[in-house]
Amino acid sequence: VGLNNIKETDFVNVTIQSLMRVTPLRNFFLIPENYRHCKSPLVHRFGDLTRKIWHARNFKGQVSPHEFLQAVMKASKKRFRIGVQSNPVEFMSWLLNTLHSDLRNTKKNTSIIYECFQGELEVVKEIPKNTISGNDQNTEKGSDGGDDHDNITTETSRMPFLMLGLDLPPPPLFKDVMEKNIIPQVPLFNILKKFDGETVTEVVRPHVARMRYRVTRLPKYMILHMRRFTKNNFFVEKNPTLVNFPVKNLELKDYIPLPTPKENEKLRSKYDLIANIVHDGKPEGGFYRVFVQRKSEELW
Repeated sequence: VGLNNIKETDFVNVTIQSLMRVTPLRNFFLIPENYRHCKSPLVHRFGDLTRKIWHARNFKGQVSPHEFLQAVMKASKKRFRIGVQSNPVEFMSWLLNTLHSDLRNTKKNTSIIYECFQGELEVVKEIPKNTISGNDQNTEKGSDGGDDHDNITTETSRMPFLMLGLDLPPPPLFKDVMEKNIIPQVPLFNILKKFDGETVTEVVRPHVARMRYRVTRLPKYMILHMRRFTKNNFFVEKNPTLVNFPVKNLELKDYIPLPTPKENEKLRSKYDLIANIVHDGKPEGGFYRVFVQRKSEELW
């Protein structure tokens, strides 16, 4: 079922279409009793839209998300609004966090959002001591404590995540003999190395540090975000690098170290692609499209 593009709201539509392919999330919102206790208009409008999309006797081939968009504008204080193009990654991150905070069980701090998408990372941070003293900042030890080497302070902490950001290699600066920029290609496994616990990522904010990431808990549904857009003081650049990935049976344990499962538990580390969002056009404008899988027919 299609969603009407009211006015530059394709960033909302592609996000909704992707989330509608997550079976536990869809099933939760199809039954209003699951969130009757919730007072958030955003949750109820999202539930209404879910039932419209999955209605067994739909008369039309498309649905209007107008009421949901009104709730989004109000809840986000017009950060996301009709007529202004936004980034689906920012919108999805805001939507998942807002739905979680509206739905969460106060005792356990869980919700259907966390059950579907939350994983956990181990983050090892190495900070040069001269940087810390230069900024007059106190180092905070992570949940697992920290170690002091000669000139480096190491901190280890655990961090929950709802999506993983993957860095693309920089595109070539110079044109080839044919006066055209060759569009580079990279396998998904190359950019997943960021989370192998050994590859170092250098950051400069809030201070210079070397970071290493390792996945300690996998989510049921993993959201991967390729960072294509870079912003500077003058313009926005888009990285055109193509990422090659398997549509079925992406086996993560072959490429990144994963936690050993508990007794009588099976490590689920195989993933199938269910939705893929792409951006077409120039960095400042353009539009978003989504490819979703129809499981019954194995079609996209």
